[in-house]
Amino acid sequence: MLILVTYDVSTMDADGRRRLTRVAKKCQNFGQRVQNSVFECVVDNTQFRQLKHDLESLIDVNRDSLRFYNLGDHYKTKVAHVGTKKSYDMEGPLII
Repeated sequence: MLILVTYDVSTMDADGRRRLTRVAKKCQNFGQRVQNSVFECVVDNTQFRQLKHDLESLIDVNRDSLRFYNLGDHYKTKVAHVGTKKSYDMEGPLII
């Protein structure tokens, strides 16, 4: 399933900047960045629960926010893209 993860982390102090870096790195482990604070993650239910738990443990709920959008398994017809930064096919073959 495709999960869209968005976040807004307060960077007014050093702790916030560290949280922002940790949140971004965690998201990179599960998907690809499509905008500054937006990641597309193709995961199964177990991976999604792990990602959500990990991110919730990283943020300060009084200063930061997370949003998870579940686009399901048939997401290719639900996503339209215009402009730069084309994404790669996360389910396609990996060619190095």
